[in-house]
Amino acid sequence: MKNRAWFFQGDQGEFALEQPERNTGLYFPLVNEAGMMSAITPNLHGQVTSGHNTFLTEPVSVMDLHNSKASRNFWVYIQGEGAWSVSGNSPRQQSELYAEEKEASSVEAGFLWHKVTREHRTIGLKAETINFVPMTDDKVELMKVTLTNQGTEPLTLTPTGAIPIYGRSADDLRDHRHVTSLLHRLFVSEFGLEVQPALSFDERGHRVNKVTYSVLGAEASGRAPIGLFPETESFIGEGGALDWPESVVANAQPTAVAGDQLEGYEAIGAIRFNMVKLEPRQSVSYVMAMLITDDRLDVSRIAADYLSEQAFNTLLEQNRSYWQEKLGTLAFNSGDEDHDLWMKWVTLQPVLRRLYGNSFLPYHDYGRGGRGWRDLWQDCLALMVMEPEEVRDLLLNNYAGVRIDGSNATIIGSKPGEFVADRNNIPRVWMDHGAWPLLTTLLYIHQSGDVELLLQPQTYFRDLFVKRCKDRDANWTEEQGNKLLTRDGQIYAGSLLEHILLQNMTTFFHVGEHGNILLEGADWNDGLDMASKRGESVAFTAFYASNLLEISELLLALQARGQETIEIAEEMMVLFDSLTDEAVSYDRISEKRSLLDRYYERVVPSISGKKVSLNISEAAADLERKAAWLTDHLRRNEWIHNREGHEWFNGYYNNDGERVEGDHPEGVRMTLTGQVFPVMGGIATDDQVGKIVRAVDRYLKDANIGYRLNSRFGGIQQNLGRAFGFAFGHKENGAMFSHMTVMYANALYKRGFVKEGYEVLNSIYTLSRDFEKSRMYPGVPEYINEKGRGMYTYLTGSASWLLLTQLTEVFGVKGHYGDLVLEPKLVASQFDASGRAAVETLFAGVLLKVSYINKNNADYGDYKIGSVTLNREAVHYEGAEGRVSIARSLLASLPAGQAHEIEVTLV
Repeated sequence: MKNRAWFFQGDQGEFALEQPERNTGLYFPLVNEAGMMSAITPNLHGQVTSGHNTFLTEPVSVMDLHNSKASRNFWVYIQGEGAWSVSGNSPRQQSELYAEEKEASSVEAGFLWHKVTREHRTIGLKAETINFVPMTDDKVELMKVTLTNQGTEPLTLTPTGAIPIYGRSADDLRDHRHVTSLLHRLFVSEFGLEVQPALSFDERGHRVNKVTYSVLGAEASGRAPIGLFPETESFIGEGGALDWPESVVANAQPTAVAGDQLEGYEAIGAIRFNMVKLEPRQSVSYVMAMLITDDRLDVSRIAADYLSEQAFNTLLEQNRSYWQEKLGTLAFNSGDEDHDLWMKWVTLQPVLRRLYGNSFLPYHDYGRGGRGWRDLWQDCLALMVMEPEEVRDLLLNNYAGVRIDGSNATIIGSKPGEFVADRNNIPRVWMDHGAWPLLTTLLYIHQSGDVELLLQPQTYFRDLFVKRCKDRDANWTEEQGNKLLTRDGQIYAGSLLEHILLQNMTTFFHVGEHGNILLEGADWNDGLDMASKRGESVAFTAFYASNLLEISELLLALQARGQETIEIAEEMMVLFDSLTDEAVSYDRISEKRSLLDRYYERVVPSISGKKVSLNISEAAADLERKAAWLTDHLRRNEWIHNREGHEWFNGYYNNDGERVEGDHPEGVRMTLTGQVFPVMGGIATDDQVGKIVRAVDRYLKDANIGYRLNSRFGGIQQNLGRAFGFAFGHKENGAMFSHMTVMYANALYKRGFVKEGYEVLNSIYTLSRDFEKSRMYPGVPEYINEKGRGMYTYLTGSASWLLLTQLTEVFGVKGHYGDLVLEPKLVASQFDASGRAAVETLFAGVLLKVSYINKNNADYGDYKIGSVTLNREAVHYEGAEGRVSIARSLLASLPAGQAHEIEVTLV
């Protein structure tokens, strides 16, 4: 049976899905800034947590969503009918899943709330269950169940809310699960149950615990329940289960009342409400709250704040307003309304990444929370157009994670700018990490005009690892702190520009036998993790080459603002080798490696703290020479031709020093990553870009799942990485990996291959929107697998890149050293019936609505900019035809607190 897809309702991105339980793996995020992180499914499964060590409900992976019976549940004992679950989570209701006649059900969801509606098949009882996490200072999830008698006869109902309380660390799931339940102390209050484990169980050292996990409930008026069933085993009964508990099925009397205390058992917030007689067309509501607190509750305060229908409804409206305001800073209006609404959910995703990190959703069943180094910079891309006031400090703080050898910390602390030493002693370096900070910083500088950020001082990270983690400093101790010291014991700080130079220049010299930058522990593709000795990343060599040229241009921009010199640590001077008597031949691998070794020796274990002044013109020239050498090298040595006549860039060398891509006995080998960065960074000529597009279409484009990350290599590739142990068409081995696919589209747009870029972007939307295959809610997934299913939804860096590409390349709204640039690259189908396409975004501190008027329905390449108005008045702009710029000073002078319209007529 074919399932109906979800569909949008209204113009705010809210959507609905009928019979949602017929789909496996669906879940929805509920979260707030206070740290509550929930996931909820159509049958109210999922999890509630505030961190790795504080799960209110049992931690779940996506498989647990159909394997485990532990979920939020709300039971109704119907006189004459028996037990019924408002979420359909009972064996009786499950048995009807594939029957012709079954209960009607639906999910509706919006920013950020979730509603399940279910109707009893025979007696006319309808249940609506709304869940959300309010925007308060509490870690709390609220749930309201409304029961309505749609039949013709009165119904006598006995409601029981039942939410299991796991109440401990995820580590305890498979490590002393029963033993840790013996630590539980259960406190029954007037409104529910508090569980406060006596200790945090850890055989390295048990600690007194104060964290408390609570489930409370009340009637709509705020009236307290009549009692509880606090112990799981007594609630379910002998031989019973959470999806068919004896206490509900037998309509038993509660076993505990306010004031009771128990200890040593698995707990459940099973709350019994007063029996009610529900007349036809009458409704009754109940509110439940799930809380994680630092200590025992002030129950009366919580009840007043949350446990009534009035409080619930008020907080729900505040929650809707909060999210609509946050996401309203970026909105697209094109010829496809569904696509515009879908983009609203993409806009949400970078915010979710900031709040969840890379964990705490069912597919993201790894890690202990937080984000990685790459995430810090990628997520800033979207925040720049959504939460721009935070970005400057974020960037400044992030640079504190750079080491003086050009590598960086890999464990990110919970506070801004906090980086932690790796106590696991895992010396791993991702060779791409040094490339991303410049890209993000450049976007900020162009959006803001704040070139002076480059001159701001920041410290360096220090731990026991030195020389890009190839050596350990046996004399370093944690007591010395995690900041680089000078030889006289002072904390050293250098400009952000110095940090950027280090990241890119040290890498330039860190090369393998073919002249490309060494792969080390991996690059962006974590799955290429088995070529640390001889592996080379040609793909990211191209990225670093374009970075060196960008830095050179940045220096000249500083010079144009009156800055003639820059200061760098004196030890760094050797890296500007063409300006010293230590110049090396870039064609000689050994000379480049030796120079880098000399630099390492000068900065270990500490540096002098002295700085030298460097002429900007000379520094820029040195960087340009390095960039030119890399560009020429890549074009000459890494451009490959195969037997079928296709041409593209090789992306990698493996741990045996062999070129990875090209013809092979098991089939042509090609990676998308190997093409993206030469195209994006200008390494590929225009002619080469065209050939790359044809090769990608031939070897990577798949009619069913879009643009694959790589072709089928065959075998497990132990000389390259674990990715090839995955089945082909999954994750990093040949799936449609959204992040790299979006970057491919971005690169094509940058180079003027607009129709090709549009085809790539549209394929991601089409695949994600094809619910029969993707089985996912609106948004972009981390990847789409061989079957077309969307995997690892919500938390993916591809969302930031998709937003950035849509705004700055497709709609062409971007900055250039603070001025506004308009360079539309819209195809004809992206304009609505009236020939209009628009985007709302923040720029220069004001909300702008940029509208493009294309009355001739011309396609890209057939139109140019004819005129520009601001608030219906002609405005001065620079440029012509396809690209114009408007001075920042003009926009910054506009009144804040209202939208200002820029109208661009295309002719």
